[in-house]
Amino acid sequence: MTDLLVKFFVRDYENVEDTDVRTRYGILSSIVGIVCNVFLFTAKLLIGLVMNSLAITADAFNNLSDAASSIISFIGVKMANKPADKEHPFGHGRIEYIAALIVSFLVIEVGFTFFKSSIGKIRNPEDISFELVPFLILVLSVGVKFWMSAFNRKLGNRVNSKVMLATSADSMGDVVTTSATILSILICHFTSVNIDAAAGLLVSLIVMWAGIGIAKDTLEPLIGQGADPELCRRIKEQVESYDGICGTHDMIVHNYGPGRSMASIHAEVPRDVDIEVSHEIIDKIEREVGKKLGVLLVIHMDPIETHDTEVLAIKTKLNHVIEALDPSLNFHDFRVVRGQNRINLIFDLVVPYSYKKQDSERVLSQIRALMQEIDARYECVINVDKSFVAPE
Repeated sequence: MTDLLVKFFVRDYENVEDTDVRTRYGILSSIVGIVCNVFLFTAKLLIGLVMNSLAITADAFNNLSDAASSIISFIGVKMANKPADKEHPFGHGRIEYIAALIVSFLVIEVGFTFFKSSIGKIRNPEDISFELVPFLILVLSVGVKFWMSAFNRKLGNRVNSKVMLATSADSMGDVVTTSATILSILICHFTSVNIDAAAGLLVSLIVMWAGIGIAKDTLEPLIGQGADPELCRRIKEQVESYDGICGTHDMIVHNYGPGRSMASIHAEVPRDVDIEVSHEIIDKIEREVGKKLGVLLVIHMDPIETHDTEVLAIKTKLNHVIEALDPSLNFHDFRVVRGQNRINLIFDLVVPYSYKKQDSERVLSQIRALMQEIDARYECVINVDKSFVAPE
C-alpha cells in the first residue's frame, strides 16, 4: 500500500536526495495523516459520547490534534521548500523543525487537558457500557494507527526525515493508548471493575510523553545537534579518495533543514606539491563530492610534510605518546620548527567532550614531559581542540 501511494503521488520518488522530492514525500505524509486522523476523530468522538467514556473522548481529541499536526506539518513542509533569498541565503529548511515543534506543544497541551479531566473522573467516576459496534471501530482504529506508524516510518527512513519518524512514533503511541482504552472496556464488561478514569489518566500521560519526545527530536537540530555520523563518514571517505589528499580533519556540518546541509573540512595535501595543482584538486572535490552527497562543501587546504624522515619520525613518536596516554585523543596540523637550542612541535590536540579543563591541562603537561624525555630540545606548542562531529 505504501509503495503504491508513493509511486502514484510522488514524482521521481527514487531521487530521495532531491529537496523537491523530499517535499513531495512530506506532503504525502501530511495528507494521509489528515485524512486518517479526521476519520478516527469523528468515529471516536461519536463512540465516546454514546458510551460516556472519557478515555475514548480523550483518544478522539488526540486524533484531532494529530490531524491539526498534519496540517501544520503540511504548511511547514511547503514553506521549508521556499528557495533561498537575500535574507535567508541558506534557504528556509529549518521551518520544518519549527512546525514540528509547534505540533509537539499541541500534543502536550491536549494530554495535559485530559490529565486534569481524568483526575476529576477519578474523584467522580461514571459508568461506561459495552457495545459491540463501537468496540469494533476502536479495534479498527488500532489497525489504522498501526498502518500509519509503519507508513511514516518507511517514508522517514527512505528520505531520512526525523519529522516523519517522530510522526511514526506518535502513531505508535496512539496504538498503545487506544489498546489501553479497549482493555479498560473489556475489564469493565467482564469484571464490572471501572478503570476508565485510570485508563484516561494513562492515555494523557502517554500523549504528553509523546509530545515531549517530539519536542526533543525537533529542538536538537535547532540548537546545534551533532551531524549525522553516516554523512560525516561519507564526506571523509569521498574527500580522502582523491589522489593528492593525504588525510582530513576539523570537519563541521551545519544543518539548515532536512536535506539541506553545509560542510567544511580541512584536507591535508603534500607541502611540496605546487599550490595551484593542489588548489585545482580541492576545487574539483568541492564540486563533485558536494553534488554527489547533496551538501554545500567548503574545503580548507592544509600542507603537511610527507618526505622529511626526521619530521615523520618525530610525528610517529608523538603519536605513540598520545595513544599511550588516552586512545581517544588524536592530533593534526603537526609542524616542526627547528631552532638553535630547541625544536618546537606545533599541533592541535583533539580531546573528548568529557574532558574538563583540569583533564586537558593534565594531559598537556604529560605530553610535554614525555616528549622532553625523548629529546630535551622538544617544546610542544599545543592548541586544544574538540571535534564537531558526533561519535558513531
